[in-house]
Amino acid sequence: MAQLADVLVPPNEEGTRATVLKWCKRVGDAVTKDEPLVELETDKVTVEIPAPASGILIEIIKQANAEVVPAEIIARLSLGGAALGGAVLAPPEAESPAGVESPASVESTASVESATSAAFQVPRAVSAAGTAAKPLSPSVRRLLKEHSIAATDILGTGRDGRITAQDVIRHAASGTNGAKEKHAPAPPQHARAQGAAGGSTRVPHTAIRRRVAEHMARSLIESPHVTTLFEADLTRVLAHRSRHAADYESRGARLTLTAYFISACAQALRAHREVNATFHSDALELHADVNIGVGTALGNKGLIVPVIHRAQGLNLFGMAQRLGQLVEAARAGKLTPEDVRGGTFTISNHGVGGSLLAAPIVINQPQVAILGVGKVQRRVCVVEIDGVEAISVRSMCYLTLTIDHRALDAFQANAFLSSVVATLEQWPADEA
Repeated sequence: MAQLADVLVPPNEEGTRATVLKWCKRVGDAVTKDEPLVELETDKVTVEIPAPASGILIEIIKQANAEVVPAEIIARLSLGGAALGGAVLAPPEAESPAGVESPASVESTASVESATSAAFQVPRAVSAAGTAAKPLSPSVRRLLKEHSIAATDILGTGRDGRITAQDVIRHAASGTNGAKEKHAPAPPQHARAQGAAGGSTRVPHTAIRRRVAEHMARSLIESPHVTTLFEADLTRVLAHRSRHAADYESRGARLTLTAYFISACAQALRAHREVNATFHSDALELHADVNIGVGTALGNKGLIVPVIHRAQGLNLFGMAQRLGQLVEAARAGKLTPEDVRGGTFTISNHGVGGSLLAAPIVINQPQVAILGVGKVQRRVCVVEIDGVEAISVRSMCYLTLTIDHRALDAFQANAFLSSVVATLEQWPADEA
């Protein structure tokens, strides 16, 4: 008998759960050790799980969109395959990630059907006449149980009339009871669960959206949020950017305003270490490295926070270059787990979307503060020039610092923001 190998969910340092995004192989496919087998999605990254060994994929236990936890078995491999008459046996009801039946890997004979059933112990649905019906996959059995539906009430559309997961989903959505439904094309994913009133549509949450929701709710419950508001004059920053943007671009870095904010925060965090910290019930942990996360929107999918590690050691060019790499990777879904780990402070530049002020911005736990950056506006201001007050048009924006009031008070928050504003407003004109 061929040996079996379990495919396990790897340890996940960024949370306890993940979601199966898609399978790269179908049941019955040959796989080679270390080739991509399945993609898992956490609230932060998409991770490819390689095959643990070479063999045949004989069972997919967790289908696409299923939630999984570390060390959970999600599939099984046959190391070398279980052969009968020169053919490799696959489990009877093998579904692809999209619910498409896998190609038959054995001949449809009574002996093969019997051997397969004995080898995999797959329960069968029993028809009204008492004869053995087609075997049911684990995902189909689970859906039937969840929706309290009898297999005999559904007309299977899979290979040889087998019932697929999509058959069960369509049946449950139709509200049909006690009679086999006629097969109809599957509705779009976003419209499969519609309410009766007003034709409203339920859009399933992505894994990222679910994790962000949980993380934000937990942050508000755990820590008292307090926000302080400052105003910054970015006239000198914008002049510097205008002078150096083309040079940075020629060297492979796009000079954005966010790079200036990261640089100013990195300096301020070194001077005010209590803001670059983690709150514990018995102590405040001050971090040696300044690891600044930058909130990056992924459209309707949610939000992700790639981290610029050891930002205190980067000049403005290095900051801009690293920021561009991370944002590009985030939007292409190519961030690695290391890219989102270890953040000690976060910046949310909500102003890029036109927002002037957002408060409170929810703290990215277990950090103790988050900076909010509003839209840059040209405003008429009173300024002092050579000791004389004057009216001038300046490029201004609002900066907010939301703090965990367990760890910080207004005194520390205001001192930190004062340092950030001073760095921005006094930016050297010729510093490259």
